[in-house]
Amino acid sequence: MKIVRLLYVQVLIGIALGVLAGLFFPGFAPVAKLISELFINAIRMVIAPVIFFTVVAGIAGAGNLRQAGRIGLKALIYFEIVSTLALVLGLVMANLLQPGRGAAHLAGSNGQVQELTQKAAAMDWPSFFTHLVPANILDAFARGEILQVLLFSVLFAVGLRSVGEPGRRLLVTFDTFNKVLFRILHLVMRVSPIGAFGGMAFTVGKYGAGSLAAMGRLMATFYGTGLLFLFVVLGLLCRAYGFSFLKLLRYIRAELAIVLGASSSEPVLPSLMEKMRRAGVDEEVVGLVVPTGYSFNLDGTAIYLSMAIIFIAQAYGISLSLAEQLTVIGVLLLTSKGAAGVTGSGLLVLASTLGALKIIPIEGLALLVGVDRFMSEGRALVNFIGNAVATVIIGRSEGAVNDARLQAALNGHPEPL
Repeated sequence: MKIVRLLYVQVLIGIALGVLAGLFFPGFAPVAKLISELFINAIRMVIAPVIFFTVVAGIAGAGNLRQAGRIGLKALIYFEIVSTLALVLGLVMANLLQPGRGAAHLAGSNGQVQELTQKAAAMDWPSFFTHLVPANILDAFARGEILQVLLFSVLFAVGLRSVGEPGRRLLVTFDTFNKVLFRILHLVMRVSPIGAFGGMAFTVGKYGAGSLAAMGRLMATFYGTGLLFLFVVLGLLCRAYGFSFLKLLRYIRAELAIVLGASSSEPVLPSLMEKMRRAGVDEEVVGLVVPTGYSFNLDGTAIYLSMAIIFIAQAYGISLSLAEQLTVIGVLLLTSKGAAGVTGSGLLVLASTLGALKIIPIEGLALLVGVDRFMSEGRALVNFIGNAVATVIIGRSEGAVNDARLQAALNGHPEPL
């Protein structure tokens, strides 16, 4: 059948088979985890060089330094506003639907909670800002530190622009490197259905479907709020900037399926950068907005964090005043950025936030340990879609989008680079 040849259909089949494998063969979970990690590592190996070559080509090749600074500042302001909206929406929906009412009896072992508490206490939030500057750029590339690689890429582009003709000759070589990296990416993406199978089989096999039923109200509230944010908040933003949100979702549907299977948006970062460029967004905008958004534009994580705190408070019968809930938003705006780039940092950020607030018992994290993994797919999907939307919006606000190419891509006919 022709439809089975489509990548996103193959990924969805892999996810379905993974769910069945996890349910009926839970002992397969360790092997499934290995399969998933192999796929994710294969993508990670090209993320840092793709960011480097894309940013350098965008700034040194066609853009200018003043525009790059304006794009970066505009992106950070946009991320902060939209993330705050996501936090507020999570609080409002948790207060309205009260998913934590009477849920305290669902708490399991607190062994992992003690470990999270110790890690959160050890986190030094101010050091996050000093961590932005790499002490060793080769080490930053080796460990895939997105923000450090991004900063070095901008500085390298500035230096390259200043050397004149030799720099322009080097850019031609860089462009060739970039094309080779994307060829590698296309090869790896062909096995993404197998990676999605492994990720889903591991999740279901290790954590079981029982925790889904036990925490069904929180799951339903979170996913419902995520959909509300996507189709109302982001949908209205897309309409205001003159493009269709639904068509954008259709354009990135293969990446959405991979995010769902892998429970992470990181494996599709290079693919998103390529698709945004094919949709007519200038290379400079793509290179600056997408990597930065992966650390600062975490809309799904923001919804989850604010909702989880209210959920724990409700489970323990703690009534938070309006002032206390505004304090929650303020603290989360800081702590959610402090763990940017830390894999699986949701519970760690919650532990740090609860420790800072000193209002809600940190032992309440035991309520979330079993079900957190099942909400990671939702967080990753909302985060990824939010970054795709942000890239187009910031590009259009800069006049840095080829409208003909954008409409062709959204209508299912993307032009080659």
